[in-house]
Amino acid sequence: MWTVIQIELFKIFRRPRTYIAFAAITGLIGIIQFGLKLEGDAYVDFMMRDITSSLTVEGKILNGYQVCYIILQILLVHVPLLIALVAADMVSGEANMGTLRIMLTKPISRTRLLLAKFIATMVYTLLLLIWLAILALFLNMIIFGTDDLFLMKSQYVVLLKKDDIFWRYVWAFGFAALAMTTVASLGFLFSLFAENSIGPIVATMSVIIFFTILSTLSIPLFNKIKPFLFTTHMIGWKEFFDIKVNDANEAIAGTIQNPQKIINSALVLVAHIIGFVGISVWVFKRKDVLS
Repeated sequence: MWTVIQIELFKIFRRPRTYIAFAAITGLIGIIQFGLKLEGDAYVDFMMRDITSSLTVEGKILNGYQVCYIILQILLVHVPLLIALVAADMVSGEANMGTLRIMLTKPISRTRLLLAKFIATMVYTLLLLIWLAILALFLNMIIFGTDDLFLMKSQYVVLLKKDDIFWRYVWAFGFAALAMTTVASLGFLFSLFAENSIGPIVATMSVIIFFTILSTLSIPLFNKIKPFLFTTHMIGWKEFFDIKVNDANEAIAGTIQNPQKIINSALVLVAHIIGFVGISVWVFKRKDVLS
């Protein structure tokens, strides 16, 4: 099994499209860092324009933790497309090149072969997020330094102490990895139904866009199905930074405002991954590769 996974990883990283995601993330983060380094003060003034008359915040607002949060808000919406470029090509690409038939002649079951392909896809997804963490978190900590994290919510503000932030990012990236694995499993499923990767990539992004729109619409009928859509829970990483502090109580370091919400979101995502992979195995075992 490990040998098959290594072969699949070799196939992934020999394709030029694999490095499009890494290059795109590097370029986008670089542009954001450059812009904030030059015009960071103007951005902070714009962000604080509504509360400067009633609230004074001391310290370095634009720091590495703040910039990382900004980047995650921007990029995690678009990373699914970068993941779909590879995940949706795992089986359809083999079928298009005619190598799928050859692979199935080897002494390995279809289930093990498909699981090896999916594990390789997961490794690619995790490596992409690790690269994102290196650039968005660690590099920004070097460039902008560290300080308390100040976040503007719709009806309140969040202020996290400097020593209570890093562990939250570790868990946030872990949750993001779970969310992106869900996207990878969806694209992987669609790759079984085509012999060209364009169709599965478009289908994956169409489903994500469609479900995301449903998740944002405040219509009673849609509110009933929102909890079951994986797109509703993909932004659960923000819950690690969502702590309300009222006048009477101070936030306790090392706590999460609503841990049960994070657990429920994680369970929904895991259920989708198991479902998508399970359907993929079922379809692949019955797939006709001779026609």
